[in-house]
Amino acid sequence: MEIQTLVELYDERPLENVLGVEVFHPNSVVYVCAEGDSARKANQKKLQDYFAHRDLHPELTMVHANIYDTAAIVQLFQDILNRYPGCVMDITGGTDAVLFAAGLVCAEHQVPVMTYSRTMNRYYSIQNASFAHNLPCGIKFSVEDCFLMAGGTMRKGRVDNAILGQYMDYIDPFFALFLRHRNRWDKIVSYLQRISPADEDGNFSLEITGNYSVKGERGSLLTAPEKALQELEEIRMINELNITPGESVSFRFTDAQIRAWLRDVGSVLELYVYKACLDTGLFDDVRTSAIVDWDSDEKFGVVSNELDVMCTRGITPVFISCKTCMVKTEALNELSVLRDRFGGKIARAAIVTAEPAGAASRNRAADLNIRVIDLNDLNRSALHQRLHNLMH
Repeated sequence: MEIQTLVELYDERPLENVLGVEVFHPNSVVYVCAEGDSARKANQKKLQDYFAHRDLHPELTMVHANIYDTAAIVQLFQDILNRYPGCVMDITGGTDAVLFAAGLVCAEHQVPVMTYSRTMNRYYSIQNASFAHNLPCGIKFSVEDCFLMAGGTMRKGRVDNAILGQYMDYIDPFFALFLRHRNRWDKIVSYLQRISPADEDGNFSLEITGNYSVKGERGSLLTAPEKALQELEEIRMINELNITPGESVSFRFTDAQIRAWLRDVGSVLELYVYKACLDTGLFDDVRTSAIVDWDSDEKFGVVSNELDVMCTRGITPVFISCKTCMVKTEALNELSVLRDRFGGKIARAAIVTAEPAGAASRNRAADLNIRVIDLNDLNRSALHQRLHNLMH
């Protein structure tokens, strides 16, 4: 059935606002929302940009519903029915007050009404919408789609995902090296940072020559991690290694991207999780080090976040935070906010830590519906299985 006009109950969860349009491709959409003029205009612009990105071009109209005046909401819906005869109502989203008023009007006028079930991933008819009953949702979103539907913009973070295919053979050996040297990894990275600084103009060389011992933080002394450097040469992340004990170290980074990873404590775990997500074959899109910006709005203000790893499977976004340190409450809270902001109830979240997770962290994560994958899982190569469990 071709839907001329779809009436949507605007929701804070982005998916509820776009899924009906994605599935049914109506010619026009009327959004009934409880927000004022400035917010409505901003939300309409975000939706228009999103639909243009998805090559959908419905005519959008946003109308205001006073949620404290049921009679006014009922009258608003009656006006919509008069203006758009034959419209279809999607009651997947919206506030309780708007939903109640929509139900009153739709029941009186026998308007076709449908809703989406997250559990079944199908649309169902509530009233006179047999065309939508038991209709599966086969839509697939990319990571960028998830950001755009929430009014955000994705930009490149610390690594260009387009080039990561060139480095797949490095990642597993790199992570195995990290596990062997996990207890000293921050000192190893600090040493590499100290002997490979950029110049005043931000330029850097791949050819490195430095002292065997260098100053660390707070006056500490960092000595060359000989064994780790030798293993890095074995896996071809550095070459031309020459160590003169007590005096000097010289080598060459394989390239600028590997230099960046070896100078960043968390990159090794993020890369390993990224590759694991690809290797499972579970996901339609996988990104690492993606920065999302969204414009100022009344509730969230100006926000910018970097996501360690994000995936999508169908319409389900998956947020994964990677920590080489102990899991802290702040990290769990931040992950929960990101998941809810971009994915709502359908989204999944996990935190991967290269430390054993304590009971307090696990309890807090359980409260927030975040899966914990810790050092024990990583040591027994159980990451793939835990990712499967996350999606089922």
